[in-house]
Amino acid sequence: MKIERLPLAGLAMITPTRLGDHRGYFSEIFKDGWFRENIEDATFVQENESFSAAPGTVRGLHFQIDPFAQGKLVRCIAGKIFDVAVDIRAGSPTYGQWFGTELSMEKGEQLWIPAGFAHGFATLVPDCIISYKVTSPYSAVSDRGLLWNDPAIGIEWPVPIDNAILSGKDRAQPPLADLPPFFQY
Repeated sequence: MKIERLPLAGLAMITPTRLGDHRGYFSEIFKDGWFRENIEDATFVQENESFSAAPGTVRGLHFQIDPFAQGKLVRCIAGKIFDVAVDIRAGSPTYGQWFGTELSMEKGEQLWIPAGFAHGFATLVPDCIISYKVTSPYSAVSDRGLLWNDPAIGIEWPVPIDNAILSGKDRAQPPLADLPPFFQY
């Protein structure tokens, strides 16, 4: 597996090796010992999957606070998305900064997003399926969000802002300026 450390401390892009021939390919996408040794000593307790039918669907920006703060290992298993992480760790030198990258079934890359980041994505093509492992189970009490298009963050979403398809919950999330310091760097 190839690791790329990203500009926001803690984020990593992981690209599994694919062994292919005329039939297709085989790839080890996750190895617990390798992940613990090379990325973070994390235990995954749940795996989630989401399906978005229409391009331009935006989900996020989501995170959970303690005691159910989540690290996420995200991959796109069908289609192509623009995946985003925003640093919300108070005291971090990159607080309020974002990182975005395309994830696709064709390339097979995965994005590691540790606790202390808000996460979201936009679908770039129809019929996207996203799978992500998490380090804590879902908790409605710990569930929080950040406004997806907060101008103070300035995410350059590759979908027209006026045409983005969002849930009512995601449209009503607070801006960064109103977010309590849930995480410390």
